[in-house]
Amino acid sequence: MRKIIVGLGSSGYGIYIGPGVLASAGERLREKGFSGRLVIITDPLVKELYGEALCRGLAGYGFDTDILLVERGEEHKSLETAGRLYHELTALRAERTTPVLALGGGVIGDLAGFVAATYLRGLPLVQVPTTLLAQVDSSIGGKVAVDHGRMKNMIGAFYQPAAVFADIDALKTLPPAELSNGLAEVIKSAAIRDAGLFAFLEENMERARALDVEVLEEIVYRTAGIKAGVVEKDERDSGLRGILNYGHTIGHALESASHFGLRHGSAVAIGMVAAARLSHRMGALDVSSVSRLKRLIERAGLPVALPDVPVPQLMEGMSHDKKVQQRKTRFVLLQEIGRAFISDEVPPALVEQVLAER
Repeated sequence: MRKIIVGLGSSGYGIYIGPGVLASAGERLREKGFSGRLVIITDPLVKELYGEALCRGLAGYGFDTDILLVERGEEHKSLETAGRLYHELTALRAERTTPVLALGGGVIGDLAGFVAATYLRGLPLVQVPTTLLAQVDSSIGGKVAVDHGRMKNMIGAFYQPAAVFADIDALKTLPPAELSNGLAEVIKSAAIRDAGLFAFLEENMERARALDVEVLEEIVYRTAGIKAGVVEKDERDSGLRGILNYGHTIGHALESASHFGLRHGSAVAIGMVAAARLSHRMGALDVSSVSRLKRLIERAGLPVALPDVPVPQLMEGMSHDKKVQQRKTRFVLLQEIGRAFISDEVPPALVEQVLAER
């Protein structure tokens, strides 16, 4: 097992990474001073795959567990679902010391985290991500939220977990499309922060997609380390942390335009290619790096071309992005593979031109 410490003072926590980590969760939680009752929030499929095993492991360390279920899908990451979970926590007589374990992918992590952050003004939160996307990105950093209307993550909070347990064995049950979904965030992290990881992905993409445990553990460890390092420097997303949104400005607009029918990773992949082309048009990135990024994204089983969505609709979606400041859309651009910067000086006409080039 490998461990990353997210150094945030009293809000700091450990990320535990490796095969079989799920079985050690009870021991780690006891070490952190938790005891008694726990509430697991998960979806029916993940409950079937991992819920009972997690409960048995926790029981071995004296924990009593209740499981609350949420249907699968982004459409259930809503205030309505959060409200139902509040009622169920009340029925269980959950107390302010009752930890909430978010067992599942990004939707569960965001939703359960939001509920934990807001119920009784805050219950302890433990992230137990079971998808690659959640293990390398959404479970780390304390951003929790629900969607509102057609806008993604519009209502939320910063609420750090007490611990993150990333079991590499859980990735073995991912369908290929869901693995590719997570690889988008891995590629993003490498593109903005770690040229060495980018090269590692170029050398090992086929092994990763074949679910090679050694390669996947290295990918999760290095990518989670990138996220942790950025969060340590900018917990509240007021500066550096903005680079983690590479590909997301256009990506979120695509998700919204598709009514969340387009997977997050696919939307980010398309957004990364478009942002790389913008970087090149702005004179910041050489064309060979654009091609290199595009090839790696394709090898990850992800799309690179914009779908047939009207450009005005995408521009409208970007205007509602949380990163807009003083009505200027902020883009994360690349200087080179491994180095990114944020700019609000990208001409809208250039954005429209790039988006129109399908």
